[in-house]
Amino acid sequence: MRALIIKHDHLSTPGYVGERLTQRGYVLDELLVVPESRFTDPGVGCTFPEVVDIDLVVALGAPWSVDHTDLIGSWIAPELTLLGSAHAGGIPVLGICFGGQALATALGGRVERCPRFELGWTNIHTDAPRLVPDGPWFQFHGDRWVLPPGAREIARNDVASQAFVHGRSMGVQFHPELTPETLAAWLAHGGDATASGLGLDPGELLARTREDAQAARKRAHLLVDAFLALPCSGSSPARPATTSPPAAIERRRELT
Repeated sequence: MRALIIKHDHLSTPGYVGERLTQRGYVLDELLVVPESRFTDPGVGCTFPEVVDIDLVVALGAPWSVDHTDLIGSWIAPELTLLGSAHAGGIPVLGICFGGQALATALGGRVERCPRFELGWTNIHTDAPRLVPDGPWFQFHGDRWVLPPGAREIARNDVASQAFVHGRSMGVQFHPELTPETLAAWLAHGGDATASGLGLDPGELLARTREDAQAARKRAHLLVDAFLALPCSGSSPARPATTSPPAAIERRRELT
């Protein structure tokens, strides 16, 4: 079994999610969209694979906004096409943070700004604790999705919708994949300033992440197991977006 892991930048890794997928027998094919040399200029070209011979897709987070086509328009449209095609073909897609927002957009939803930036370990309100436990989960986002037609929200907090399912696909707004090493890299590349600007201590965030690593790994593994067990039938039908991704994004930007 093969899992396509979409890494939007060099700082994001599949972490605990990738670890569990490997334990479950998946071979991870990692696709890096924006190389380190273009991190501050992410308008690169990227060739996304066809969904043939792919059994699962994981779209990770990113420091950009899905609807910022002036920055990432060269690759976000083909990625949305891939996510929509995979979902329509019955291939499970797990979207994480930016990846969840991209999945929602690919299925006919959109992205908007949060009322406040959310960073750190938080609990959420979940309707499906066996699928998405209440946490704590690590948050690092200033955007949120608007649910696509046919999706079912299963978790939320006062900032954003935190998880949805649509057929065999699932989007989560938090970071189940996060390891202490990944957080250290995020903090070293601008995250420390973001945290300090929000009145948070970057050192304390990293210390807690290290202290709670085993519990976070266990929660992430349980989430992956539950995601893989989503039923093929009896849930929201696969429905590709009816509008091409670039036009859909532009129209949604006019409305926001």
